[in-house]
Amino acid sequence: MKNKFTKLGYGLMLTGLLSLSSMTTKVWAQEENKFSMDVTLNSDVFFGFYPFFAGSYSISPKTSFTFYGILWSGGTGASWGNWTEFGIGISREVSEGVTVSPQIGLLNGSLTSGLGTPVLGEGIVPNLTIGVDKEKLESEIYVGYYYGLNHGNATTLNFLHYWANGGIKLSPMFSAGLHLEQLRFTGGSETEPDAAYDYYLALGPYVQFADPKGGAFARFTSGADLRNQANVDKSEYRQPSFFKLTVGYSF
Repeated sequence: MKNKFTKLGYGLMLTGLLSLSSMTTKVWAQEENKFSMDVTLNSDVFFGFYPFFAGSYSISPKTSFTFYGILWSGGTGASWGNWTEFGIGISREVSEGVTVSPQIGLLNGSLTSGLGTPVLGEGIVPNLTIGVDKEKLESEIYVGYYYGLNHGNATTLNFLHYWANGGIKLSPMFSAGLHLEQLRFTGGSETEPDAAYDYYLALGPYVQFADPKGGAFARFTSGADLRNQANVDKSEYRQPSFFKLTVGYSF
């Protein structure tokens, strides 16, 4: 009799543990579904090599908390005080397949402050991203304004960086379209009123290959420099073509 009760007790205990394990697994699965992250490795003709990550956590069916980071220091940013950008924001699905994501970023380094010495919070980056992901169409618009803060140097620097692209999903794996991108120096404190000029203004095609089930993807973007000769001379930056390579993974 004792052995029967012992076996029964062990059986109930095992059943309870399995049920608890199943419930816990479902809860964790629900939590994991709320979190996503994209990690990319990028290289372009101006900034050089820079890793990027963007994460989100769903707080309602259509709204997510977002965060991102750019390690500009991998390329040109190494000479700008190990330049790093980190930000947070909100993403909202305004219609099916269309999201709007306002964010604010913190710059760390020595570029926009003009200080020459790396400093925490040398500038801020209010930015906005609009993404479109439809069955046959894809698009992204990004606008960011890099504003330098005064850390003891009278001269601060400001920049406008934006791009807009749009393409067609020609198959579950392959898409192609056009990409427009501009980086403009807009001036700053203690600079001349007409100091603004473009570092580049490029337009050209892109191609993208992606795992149809989600995950890995790769994109190559190219283009011609659309600046006039006056902008080229003023910037002292001569680059007749633009190209960018991105490889990444969506978790």
